[in-house]
Amino acid sequence: MRTADQGTGGRAYARRDRDRTDHLVTSVRRHLGHGAVLGVYAHGSATLGGLRPHSDLDLLVVVRNPTTHARRAALTEELLTVSQGAGRRPVELLVVVHGDIRPWRYPPRRDYLYGEWLRAAHERGHVPGPEDDPDLAPLLTMVLRADTPLHGPPPAALLDPVPHTDLRRAIVAGLPELTAELEPDTRNVLLTLARIWSTLVTGGIRSKDAAADWALARLPAGYREPLAHARAVYLGHEHDEHWDEGVRPCADHMVRAIRETYGEAAE
Repeated sequence: MRTADQGTGGRAYARRDRDRTDHLVTSVRRHLGHGAVLGVYAHGSATLGGLRPHSDLDLLVVVRNPTTHARRAALTEELLTVSQGAGRRPVELLVVVHGDIRPWRYPPRRDYLYGEWLRAAHERGHVPGPEDDPDLAPLLTMVLRADTPLHGPPPAALLDPVPHTDLRRAIVAGLPELTAELEPDTRNVLLTLARIWSTLVTGGIRSKDAAADWALARLPAGYREPLAHARAVYLGHEHDEHWDEGVRPCADHMVRAIRETYGEAAE
């Protein structure tokens, strides 16, 4: 989950990141088929105030027809070599079939996903395939608001708006899976909880650091330190990720606030 920020186009990329993004678009089209790829769109940090030291390169790919296992496997092999590593940003790349997300229905369905948190499985040969994915609701909302095509037409030409009720239930539905990752992925989970809370209350999708600012102003003093530290590391102001017993109470407080906000809106 990321007051709805405007798209910044390619201007949010440093030259090196722009070159890498162009290379990714070329690779996607080569592996999935030039005629099959209808559009490739940036979202995430690059379109929400600019890339931070720990930001991913986030791409959504819209294809004409479902991809084959062989094409997805070849794309996975290449992404394993270009994502992460010395001087390289991690890549998060998601593929959707046009007919699966337009017209809109809930839950939406994805065709393929690559992410660094899945690297161990990718390296063992796991190739993600089609499955329902509620997290597509906030992602597609970000893509439409960012309006940053890297290939193809503006995203509104291919994507329907996500109804606000579906956006809200999608981000709450992902809470159990998200909080299960608190220990191995503390920084990202805390920042994502702040973003979810902010989105439910305000209706806007903020960058991770802006969402943390919003949440820190509303957290009781005793719960602030872990989230403040997560924000500082994300921005590159601190480099030593140290976590103490305050992490779980901070996360639990935000989860309670999220559920209370969602429950009040549903009544």
